Amino acid sequence: MKVIILNGPMGVGKTTVGNLIADRINGTAYIDGDWCMDLHPFVGNSETRAMAVDNILHMLGNYRDCSSCNMAVVSWLIDDDKVLEQLIQGIRDLDMETSVFTLVCSEEQLRKQWKEDKICPWRTEEWLSVSLRSLDDFRAKDNVIDTTCMETKEVTNLILKSL
Repeated sequence: MKVIILNGPMGVGKTTVGNLIADRINGTAYIDGDWCMDLHPFVGNSETRAMAVDNILHMLGNYRDCSSCNMAVVSWLIDDDKVLEQLIQGIRDLDMETSVFTLVCSEEQLRKQWKEDKICPWRTEEWLSVSLRSLDDFRAKDNVIDTTCMETKEVTNLILKSL
């Protein structure tokens, strides 16, 4: 089974692209990493990240064992390389293939997408500032796709063609 990991800053389009991939390929499961550590109020520390990785891997194991599922997409902001390595190793231990893509965009594009998202409760000025500060760190990662001048369908097609 193939697992696509979509990484990148908040608001870059990971969820939208992940859902588009799942909609395009029959039998694809979609996992949002944020669901796997959905604590109120939010707590993002080493314990909750480890819990989220464990939850994601548990779900992937269940999807792997489901005859209706042949692929999975995980979208999650993974700014710690060790967490990404743990997730990738866990997926390998489940005998699944992994492709990781990091989505980034320009500051202007991120601001635009942020303002247009009326659904997500995280779309505050404070979190926008955090997301903007993280752009350069994500740009330095492997397998980066700059989505600035691309429609989400184009990003989805690019990812699917590279598999």
